Amino acid sequence: MNLAARDLDAAEEFYGAVLGWTFRRGPLGEGFSVAEQDGIPVAGIGEVVVRMGVPVAWTVYFAVADADAAVARIRERGGTVGVGPVPFPPRGRAALATDLEGAAFGIWEGRISSRWRLGEHHAPAWLELHTRNAFDAAFFYGGVLQWVDGGADRFEVAYEDEQVVLRRQGEAVARLNSGPAEAASPQPQLRPRWLIHFRVPDLERATAAALALGGALVPEADHGWPAPAGRRATVRDPQGGLFTLYEDPAEQD
Repeated sequence: MNLAARDLDAAEEFYGAVLGWTFRRGPLGEGFSVAEQDGIPVAGIGEVVVRMGVPVAWTVYFAVADADAAVARIRERGGTVGVGPVPFPPRGRAALATDLEGAAFGIWEGRISSRWRLGEHHAPAWLELHTRNAFDAAFFYGGVLQWVDGGADRFEVAYEDEQVVLRRQGEAVARLNSGPAEAASPQPQLRPRWLIHFRVPDLERATAAALALGGALVPEADHGWPAPAGRRATVRDPQGGLFTLYEDPAEQD
């Protein structure tokens, strides 16, 4: 996952204070950094808003073997490709798209560090799709990303607790939920979208740090959605990026 930002230094200051991340400038150049938590790569932050003509936003990226073929599959299945594939030498190529209901996502063709980790338990972050029809979304993404084509590194897709759950090597990495999403809503949190949940040990401390550095709390659109067991808060960073802080009760004393 990646944050498209206007000001890389300001983004590093904000997320370092709120989430305890450290940063290293990545192989994509000085305008891009890799965020790490306890030595584990968590996210990428790129100063690309002006260059690529995209809004400030957190975007989920899915790895593909061939970006051109994936873009063709997106279009064949009714999705929209907004940007790319764009080269990011020497690492790979990326494209930005929206699914059938308008939820934005990205695809990435290229090298990926084996240390990147998302999902449950002690992973720094996990993903959730709010959409009007999780089954339609599962068919769309499954076809576009070839989730269940029999490859050794693919996802297992199951229906659990009224959610479509994606598992990798037995661990859930993303959940797709049906609910009252409004594609035309002027409020981003009410539209079909991928939510990025960042785990924090202390929700009050993290939200206080976000507010102190110019972030804002955003009312959530929880009515009608399956709710996770822990506490969470939706935050907009000072540049406009929307994300969720999540305190897992299993990790509390």
